[in-house]
Amino acid sequence: MMQNVHLAPEADEDDLYSGYNDYNPTFDTEDLENDVAFQQAARTSHGRRPPSKATLTSSMGRPMTGAIQDGVARPMTAVHAAGYTKAAMRGSSFDPLGQARGPAPPLEMKNSDSSEEKIRQLEKKVNELVEESCIANSCGDLKLALEKAKEAGRKERVLVRQREQIATAENINLDLTYSVLFNLAGQYAANEMYAEALNTYQVIVKNKMFSNGGRLKVNMGNIYLKQRNYSKAIKFYRMALDQIPSVHKEMRIKIMQNIGVAFIKTGQYVDAISSFEHIMSMSPNLKAGFNLILCYFAIGNGEQMKKAFQKLIAVPLEVDYDDKYISPNDDPHTNLLIEAIKNDSLRQIERERKSMAEEYIMTAAKLIAPVIETSFAVGYDWCVEVVKASHYVELANDLEINKATTYLRQQDFNQALETLKMFEKKDSRVKSAAATNLSFLYYLENELAQATNYADLAVNSDRYNPAALTNKGNTVFANGDYEKAAEFYKEALRNDSSCTEALYNLGLTYKKLNRIDEALDCFLKLHAILRNSAQVLHQIANIYEIMEDPNQAIEWLLQLISVVPTDPHVLSKLGKLYDNEGDKSQAFHYYYESYRYFPSNIEVIEWLGAYYIDTQFCEKAIEYFERAALILPTQVKWQLMVASCYRRSGNYQKALEKYKVIHRKFPENVECLRFLVRLCTDMGLKEVQEYMTKLKKVEKLKEIREQRIKSGRDGSARSRREGNAGGDSGGTKGERLSAKLKALPGTSEPYESSGSKEIDASYIDPLGPQAERPKTAARKRTEEDDFADEELGEDLLPE
Repeated sequence: MMQNVHLAPEADEDDLYSGYNDYNPTFDTEDLENDVAFQQAARTSHGRRPPSKATLTSSMGRPMTGAIQDGVARPMTAVHAAGYTKAAMRGSSFDPLGQARGPAPPLEMKNSDSSEEKIRQLEKKVNELVEESCIANSCGDLKLALEKAKEAGRKERVLVRQREQIATAENINLDLTYSVLFNLAGQYAANEMYAEALNTYQVIVKNKMFSNGGRLKVNMGNIYLKQRNYSKAIKFYRMALDQIPSVHKEMRIKIMQNIGVAFIKTGQYVDAISSFEHIMSMSPNLKAGFNLILCYFAIGNGEQMKKAFQKLIAVPLEVDYDDKYISPNDDPHTNLLIEAIKNDSLRQIERERKSMAEEYIMTAAKLIAPVIETSFAVGYDWCVEVVKASHYVELANDLEINKATTYLRQQDFNQALETLKMFEKKDSRVKSAAATNLSFLYYLENELAQATNYADLAVNSDRYNPAALTNKGNTVFANGDYEKAAEFYKEALRNDSSCTEALYNLGLTYKKLNRIDEALDCFLKLHAILRNSAQVLHQIANIYEIMEDPNQAIEWLLQLISVVPTDPHVLSKLGKLYDNEGDKSQAFHYYYESYRYFPSNIEVIEWLGAYYIDTQFCEKAIEYFERAALILPTQVKWQLMVASCYRRSGNYQKALEKYKVIHRKFPENVECLRFLVRLCTDMGLKEVQEYMTKLKKVEKLKEIREQRIKSGRDGSARSRREGNAGGDSGGTKGERLSAKLKALPGTSEPYESSGSKEIDASYIDPLGPQAERPKTAARKRTEEDDFADEELGEDLLPE
C-alpha cells in the first residue's frame, strides 16, 4: 500500500506545490507530431488495435482513467484542466476553443431532390397558406381568404398522396389535415356558401381519427340557424352538447343559450324558458336573463316576469367601481398610476359591460312595467323600487324620466310634467336632465316663458350639459336674439363636440344672420357625422341655392334623393332647378315623379299642364288641369284652362259645353262669357245674343264696382291727410264701404280681366297674386319649419 505513496524530500519542505505537474510521460502530447510510431499508427490500422489489458498506473500510484482494477472500470475523467496546462507556461497562447485550427469545414448540402425534403417543403407551404387565409379573413378580404383556403386544401391532398406512396398511413399529419379542413369550412361560411361549409364540416365530423371533431356540430348548428332551419339547428346543438364533457362548463352554457334562442325563433317559449332557467341557475349572465324576461313576456306570465327581472339585476358585473380610480392621498406615484389606468383597455371593457347591463335593465323595465301591474305607473314604481334595492341605484332616476316619456307617448302631458317636476329637488345631474326635458316640452307647446325658466334651471344645475345649453339657445332663438343663441350653441359644442342638435341649430342661426359661409361649414361638418341625414343634405342644397350655385344644389339634392327617393318636395325642387337651367327633359322627369308620389301639389300640376301645352299636347294637359279643378273647385281658372285645352285641340263642342258649365257655376265671370260669345258666333248658334247681353251687364257692373272702389280709396286718402277726428270717421266709413263691396257677388272672383286678350295669356301667371295663392300640403319649407321639425332640445330619453 505504501509503495505508491511518494514522500517529498526534506530539501523541498518549503515547496508546497511540488509534484502537481508530475504526470506519466505516456500522456505527453507535446512531441506527438515528431513521434514516428504515433504518426504511423494514425495513418494505418495499427492505431485501431485493442488496448492492452494491463492495468496502467499514474505516477502518483492511482489507476489510470479507463483502467480496469479488480474487475471494475474507473470512470472517464478529464486529462487536464480546461485551458491550463503545462504548455501554457512554455509560451503557448490560451485557446480553449481550438480557434487556431482554422474554420470548420462547410456543412454538407441537403439533397433537395429527396422525397422527405419535398414533403417537408410542401407541408411548410400548406401551413403558410392557412395562415395567409386567416390573415385575409381578419382584414375583411373574404374572397382572398377563401381562395387561399382552397389552395391549401389542394396542396394538402397532394401531400397526403405523397406520404402514402413513401411511408405508411401512420405518418400522415392529422393535425395539418384538420386545420386545413376547419379553415376551409370557416371561409365557406364567411362567404355565405353554407352548403359547401356544411359538407366540409361533415367530412371532419364523420372522420373518427379526429378526436374533437364532434364539437364542430356547434358551427353546423350556427349555419342552420342563419338559414332559418331552426329544427336542424337545435338538433345539432344538442348533439354537440352531448359530446362536450361537463368540465367545459362555459362552452356548455353558450350552447344552451343558442338552443334557447333557436326555441324563441320557433315560438317554443316554454322550451326556451327551461334552457334559460338552467343557465340562470348554473351561470347567470345578462343575455340569458333578458331573454328569459322576453319569454315570460311572450306567454304573459306577470309574476314570473318579476322574478326574472330580479334575477337580471342580481347578475354580477365583475367590474370595479369608480372608487378605485379616486386617489386616496396626494402621492404623485399613485396619482400617476390612477391616471394611467383610468382609460386603459380594461377600463373601456368595464364601461362597455356596465353600459350593456344598464341597457338591458332599462329595456326590460320599459317592457314589463305596463303588464306586471294594473297600470303602467304602478308597474314602473315596482321596477324603480327593485332597482333602488340593487347596485344599479343610479338607474332609478332614469326609469322615472322614462316614465314621463311614456306619459308623453300616451298624450298625457300633465302627468309627464308632474313626473318631471318631482326631480327639481334631486341632485344636480338628475335635476338638469329633468329640467332639460321640461324645457323641451314647453318649447314644443310654444310656452316660451316656461321653456326659458326650465332651460335656465337646467343650465344652472349643470353648466356642462350640452342638451341644457341647446335648449337655452332654442328659447333665445325663438325670441329673435340670434347672436346670443349662437353663443349658447357654441358653448354646447365646446362641452360635447358630438352634439349634433347644437351643430344643426348653429347652422340655422348662421342662415338667419345671413352668414352663409359659416352656415355651410356647420352643415358640412354635420354631414361628416350624419352621412345619411336627409335634413342635413336638404340644408346644404338650400344654402348652395341661396349662393346661386345651381350645379352644387342639384348635386346635393341628387344625394338627398338617394336617401329619400319618394320625397315629392325634393323631386319638385330638382325639377325647378333643371327648369331654370333650361333642361326641360330632366325637369319634366322630376316634376312627373313628384306628381306620382303627391298628385295634389298645384305648382307641379300647373308646370306639367303648361309643359304639355308648350309641346302641343293639349289633350294630355287636360288631365292635370281637371285634377287642379278638383283640388281647388272655387277657383275658376283651372276650369277655364280645361275649356281652353279643348278649344286649342279643335274640340269646340266639348269646349262649348265646358264653358256653359263654368258659366252656371260662375255666372259673372267675364272671360267665360267672352269665349261663349266667340264660340257661339263661330258655330252659328242662337245663344250668342243671350250671352252678349249677359256680357254687357257683367262688364257694366264691373265698371261700377271699380268706380266705387276708386272713390272709396280717394276718400280714405283724404281722411288720412286731414288727420283729425273727422278723418278717422271717414276712414271708418271707408272700411264699411269696402266691406259692402266685398259682400257684392263676384267681387272676390280671382283672375278676372277687363281687356279683350284671350285666355291663353293666363298661362304666364296662373296662380294670380301671391296673396291669393292657396296653402298646399307641399308648400316650400322654411328655416322655421326645419328648426321646429328638428328635435332641438335633445331626445326625451337622457343619455
